[in-house]
Amino acid sequence: MAEPTLQRPAVHAEARPLEPLEKPQVSAPEAPAPDSPAQEPTDPARRRRRIRLFLLAPIAVAVCAAWYVLGGQVVSTDNAYIQAERVGVSTDVAGIVAAIEVHDNQAVSKGQVLFRLKPEPFEIALARAKAQLESARNQILFLKASYNQSLAEIAQAEAKLPYYQTNFQRLEKLISVAAVSKTLYDDAHQGLDNTRQQVSIAKAQAAASLAQLGGQLDRPIEQHPSYLQAQAALKEAERNLRNSVVTAPFDGIVTNVDSLQVGAYLQPPQPGFSLVSSELLWVAASPKETELTNAHVGQDVTIEVDTYPGVTWHGTVESISPASSSSFSLLPAQNTTGNWVKVVQRIPVRIRIDDSAGKPALRHGMSAVVEIDTGTARGLPKPLANLLARHHE
Repeated sequence: MAEPTLQRPAVHAEARPLEPLEKPQVSAPEAPAPDSPAQEPTDPARRRRRIRLFLLAPIAVAVCAAWYVLGGQVVSTDNAYIQAERVGVSTDVAGIVAAIEVHDNQAVSKGQVLFRLKPEPFEIALARAKAQLESARNQILFLKASYNQSLAEIAQAEAKLPYYQTNFQRLEKLISVAAVSKTLYDDAHQGLDNTRQQVSIAKAQAAASLAQLGGQLDRPIEQHPSYLQAQAALKEAERNLRNSVVTAPFDGIVTNVDSLQVGAYLQPPQPGFSLVSSELLWVAASPKETELTNAHVGQDVTIEVDTYPGVTWHGTVESISPASSSSFSLLPAQNTTGNWVKVVQRIPVRIRIDDSAGKPALRHGMSAVVEIDTGTARGLPKPLANLLARHHE
């Protein structure tokens, strides 16, 4: 008998829709949540850095405050230039240039000949002045001799006058009784009048001579006015001849020599060329007015010239101008209308150079930087100073 076949009951599964295949997502590891400050681990390097910052901040503030309060002692400006004595070489006599003894940019010393004028006109004038002086001497001698001669004539005439006076009086008595002729009487009268006239003329001549002698017969010739006048003319002629040779008034360097040519007619005060001093130098600085609060004459100055880096000169404040630079301009600013912008003014300061020896040569117009040691710090700002003053009160 056949064994019954065991059959597995059919299982009817429900049909499910197909789901798309998804790639597995790999998530990044999450950053650990920051712990609380109490749980943060201590970093010694970070802590030291923070401590330094906390310490350096007030130190920096204190240093800056000290720099401001204690600073301001040195007034510095680059608005400064080397200045030198500069003249236009000329002469006070007119003449034709005969020779030029120097060339352009040549260094010259005091008294060195620069150029000459033709000497002939001045030599002629000098000879004429000498002749006039001798003539004045002779004229004075003549006046003295004339005065003495007049005195002699007066004495001679006055000596004859009594004789003619007595003779006339005698004949005058005789003519009244007709004892003498009228002709003899007239001759006696004429002789008396002539003698009296001779005395008057001699006295007038003596007075004129004495007046021309200045009223003093015994005055030396060298003190007579006419002689002094002629002597002054002689000195002027000598001076003109001497000034026809033009020399350097001080040590320096000549420039623009080519502007003067031989044969040119030079009239005073027309300059021939320029002479710039190499010894009489100073610095003309123009600091701001707000920087000169504590500046005064006699303070020490440090000078640096752009042409010579690293070289330092020392000087002294010689003078401070009583007015700003703009006050001396051709058209000074007029700030009285109210429609203006306030501009800090600059005050000219003259600085004497004390140690030029052994230093490079300075030239007129070189740019410089100066530092004036005022010896006084800036101090506290005014509001803070007032506050501290009220607090102490």
